[in-house]
Formats: sequence, structure tokens, C-alpha cells
Amino acid sequence: MVSTTIRFNFFLKGYHSQPSEKSCIALTFDDGPSEYTPEILELLKKHQVQAAFFCIGKQIEKYPEIFQQILEDGHIIGNHTFHHTRKIGFLSSEQIFREILACDEIVENKSGLKLKLFRPPFGIINPKTKRAIQRSGHLVMGWNVRPYDAITKSPEVIIKRITRKLKPGDVILLHDNQQQTASILEQLLVILEKKNLGTLRPDKLFGIHAYR
Repeated sequence: MVSTTIRFNFFLKGYHSQPSEKSCIALTFDDGPSEYTPEILELLKKHQVQAAFFCIGKQIEKYPEIFQQILEDGHIIGNHTFHHTRKIGFLSSEQIFREILACDEIVENKSGLKLKLFRPPFGIINPKTKRAIQRSGHLVMGWNVRPYDAITKSPEVIIKRITRKLKPGDVILLHDNQQQTASILEQLLVILEKKNLGTLRPDKLFGIHAYR
């Protein structure tokens, strides 16, 4: 079974970047909510930034209050499956669909919201994932700036990866389940201000709906 990443748009079209005359980028966070998410939320609030959080269902179960705080602060939620299994590329279409559905259900139970946006774990897309997403009716949200913050220990390296070619319309992928993310975000937000780059929530950047 051939698998690829969502950035290539090989099996499904995704939203990765949006070249724009507006000097804005979009921030997205994966794999939360976690114990580190509140500090990230405080920084975003301080800088008046709204972002997208692609949440894992089991993490919402573990941190329901933090999940609610994400929404109360004006951010949007996206589906990142229920378990975020590393075996996602080997699951059947039915199993992937159930992963998506289970995450949708817990979000709806906790918030009343019906999710429209989906980001596959590790960005993996194959024909089985494609069928599951077409069946669930989600839009795929990707990224075009990935600093590998979940596996890179050096904040300096991560910041350089983000900022070296950053341009309006870019979508940045960060992870709110990493202890160092808040520190990286704080530096990044200062750099954005110096570069006169604003931020837009991804749904507003692309002109799409986050919920059904």
C-alpha cells in the first residue's frame, strides 16, 4: 500500500498554504490537549492570536477542562483521530473511519460542535485514508512549515526552521504536547511582530468553515 504525506495532494486535496496580499500566517497545534496547553493558551491570549488545535480524542477525555478553554479563547478545533496510532498507515479504511468518528463524537459530546476539519496523524495519506475521509466528509488541513518540534531538542534550530523562509499565507505546524513549545512560541510571536507578520485563524485564512 502506497502512502504519502498530505502536502503532496496526491490522494486528497488539502489546505496547506494560502498565498495572500495580507501579511498573515496561520498557527496550528497538534496532539493535545496536554498539561502544556494552558501555557500556550496564555501566550496566544497575551498576543491576541487565534489558532487551530487538532486534538486527539483520548486527550480530550483526559483534559476536558483544557479542551473547553481552547474553545473559550476563540480557537478552533480539528479532528486528529481518537488514538493517534503510529500504525495509522496500516489500518483498514473502516478502522480509520472509526478513529475519525470517535474523535468527532467526543468533541460533539463535550462542546456540541460538529467538526469539519481533519488532520491525519503524521500527515499520512493513502487510498484507505482517502476513502475514510471521503466517507466522513471532512476537509483535510495540512501545513507547509514543519519544524519537527516534537523530535528536535534545540529551540534555536526549531525557530530557524520556522522563520528562515517564512512568508505570508504559510501554515505552521507545532505540537502542544511538548514542554518546550511554549518557549518556542513566545520567541516566534516576538519575531512575527518584528517582521510585521500578523496571524489569522486557518479557517479565516482559507475562507472555509471549521464546523458543519
